[in-house]
Amino acid sequence: MASSANEGIYPLHRCKTIHLVRHAQGVHNVEGEKDHSAYMSEELFDAHLTPLGWQQVDNLRKHVNASGISKSVELVVVSPLLRTMQMAVGAFVGEGSTAWSDAPPLMAEKTGESNRPAISSQNCPPFIAVELCREHLDVHPCDRRRTVTEYKPMFPAIDFSLIENDGDVLWRSDTREKDEEVAARGVEFMKWLLSREENEIAVVTHCNFLFHTLSAYGDDCHPTLKKEMSKHFKNCELRSMVIVDRSMIGSSTSKTDFAGKIPSGADVPNNDV
Repeated sequence: MASSANEGIYPLHRCKTIHLVRHAQGVHNVEGEKDHSAYMSEELFDAHLTPLGWQQVDNLRKHVNASGISKSVELVVVSPLLRTMQMAVGAFVGEGSTAWSDAPPLMAEKTGESNRPAISSQNCPPFIAVELCREHLDVHPCDRRRTVTEYKPMFPAIDFSLIENDGDVLWRSDTREKDEEVAARGVEFMKWLLSREENEIAVVTHCNFLFHTLSAYGDDCHPTLKKEMSKHFKNCELRSMVIVDRSMIGSSTSKTDFAGKIPSGADVPNNDV
């Protein structure tokens, strides 16, 4: 008999915990709130974090460390834009991470018009830049990225190997990505996450990308739950969620299941069962 319960039960190794984060306040957020037409300004190209944004990053880092997230995250995935990479390396490192070591820095000193010291990659999870989780691709210069060649000296320990083109071939000055295209890209990104080995992943990305991606999910849930999932993220907001591999996209095996019958032998009838 098929269950009619609203709850779902899934094997643990078919699930991943993902910590979704919108970047902290950027200069484009400030200017755009004052005058929406400012988003068209070339002065906001690949916008960096504001001093207030860095304060938000510091507060998130304290939460990430106090909650234990920093110890359990196995991978940090980041959109390859300046503000998201500043955010990721500032938030998902341990306290005292500015102390120098032989490990290459996650971020070089004073990167992106900041007054920040270099951030060490020592004792940190891997960081990888992925184009799939970029912001809604539209005509705004703030969402156009620099070349990978320019980024590498800024963020030496971030892995850019999955980015195929040095320059930004995705952004167009006259074409806006449709909402449904953003959602489809987000679903593709979630499938990519499911294909990874890691079971707990942090993703640092953007408001519109998160909204359209999460809006593609939850139709089988209570309306309140779907609304909770897809509401717009505030700057520097983190939400922890679970994704389930119901289509066998990944190939992970359980690390906690126990096969039983070890050692094996004939089952003996037992009246005390």
